[in-house]
Amino acid sequence: MADFGTLGQHLGHLQDALLSLDHQQEVLDGWGRQLAVALAGGAKLLAAGNGGSAAEAQHLTAELVGRFEADREPLSALSLHAETSSLTAICNDFGPDGIFARQVAAHGRAGDILILLSTSGRSPNLLSAATTARVKGLQVWAMTGPRPNPLADLADEALPVESAASTAVQEAHLVAIHALCASVEWYLPMAQRAQQMHEEVLR
Repeated sequence: MADFGTLGQHLGHLQDALLSLDHQQEVLDGWGRQLAVALAGGAKLLAAGNGGSAAEAQHLTAELVGRFEADREPLSALSLHAETSSLTAICNDFGPDGIFARQVAAHGRAGDILILLSTSGRSPNLLSAATTARVKGLQVWAMTGPRPNPLADLADEALPVESAASTAVQEAHLVAIHALCASVEWYLPMAQRAQQMHEEVLR
C-alpha cells in the first residue's frame, strides 16, 4: 500500500513554496514588464540552470520563442545549457565553472537579460555567469531557494522561494515561469507600441 504520509509531507513543503511565491507577485509582474520592454526593443533573454533547473530554464525559453497563450511573434530567448557541443568544448577547455560564463561573454550584450535558476543558489557555474553578465551590462535575475544564498545576493533582482524541500522550490519555479510568461504576453503589446512610437520619432 502506498505511503501517503510522504506525499502529504511533500505537499506541505509545496504549500510553503507557493505561499512564498504568492508574496512576491509584484516581483514577477515587474519582471514581465521589464522583459516585454527589453524584448520589444531588440534585446534577448539568456537562461541557464543545472539539472532540473536546466529543464525549467529551457521550458521558459521555449515558451518565449514559441508561444505561451497569445498568438504573437517569436521572442529572442536562448538556453545556455542546450548548446551541447559548445557546452562540452567549453567544459573541456575552460572547466565546468566557465560553461555558462563564456557563453554569456559570447552572446550577451548590454540591455540583455540573464535569468539563472538554482534551488541552492550556490552553483559555481551560475555565480560565474552572473559575474560575467554584470561586467557586460546585462540585467541579472535569479530564481533561487531560500535566502541567504550567494546567487540571490549577486543578482540585480532575485525571487527566493522559501521551502525546506528543494523539490518544492523547483516546482514553484515552474509556476513562476508560467506567471512570468503570462506577464510578458500581457505587457508585450504595450511595449511594442511604445517601441514603434520611439522608432517613428527617430526617423
